[in-house]
Amino acid sequence: MTAAALVFAGLAALLHVYIWVMESLTWTSPRTRATFGTSQAEAEATKELAFNQGFYNLFLALVTAGGIAAFGADDNRVGATLVFTGAGSMVAAGLVLLLSSPDKARAAITQLALPAVGVVLLAIALA
Repeated sequence: MTAAALVFAGLAALLHVYIWVMESLTWTSPRTRATFGTSQAEAEATKELAFNQGFYNLFLALVTAGGIAAFGADDNRVGATLVFTGAGSMVAAGLVLLLSSPDKARAAITQLALPAVGVVLLAIALA
């Protein structure tokens, strides 16, 4: 069960690295604008905000990856703490997006589904 939890947490981390790339590196590109439904003008006006927000996603991914690495080093206490912190924060951020912008439900569910499965599986495995 722990292995499955860490696979889902790892997939969530990879997804959040991809989100970081879009928000911090390719925000004004046509493909990223299409993904987020923004015009060129909106993307230019929000470029600095998106850059900063992207790094929040990267940091959550790094914390989660650190937790997975700690499990690999047989430090389950540190590993669980980091995975619950990183992936749990991903879930919380997805819920904030879902509740504050219901029109972005698809993006919110995409953002929170993998980490939610990872957190639930890890909690079951450690119970």
